[in-house]
Amino acid sequence: MPYGCLLVAFAEAVLEDAGALTRAREALAAALGPAGLVDAAGVVGLFNAIDRVADATGIPLETEKAAASADLRTALDLDRFSLATRG
Repeated sequence: MPYGCLLVAFAEAVLEDAGALTRAREALAAALGPAGLVDAAGVVGLFNAIDRVADATGIPLETEKAAASADLRTALDLDRFSLATRG
């Protein structure tokens, strides 16, 4: 995929610190131009929103993701939330 590495770096940087996001945004804007950067930011934002909608509606966590995140959920005591324990 053209510019795939830049797009992945941008998507990951959204979850990191402001410095990483600034660098990724500048690199992506240089490669794709302002319109491409806006499109990429829109896609990243939609994935964030879709995840929140799934969480809010109580869509169950997939078995593989539950297994992969068990230690983290235990460390953060996330299963204390009532929706997390409903099947």
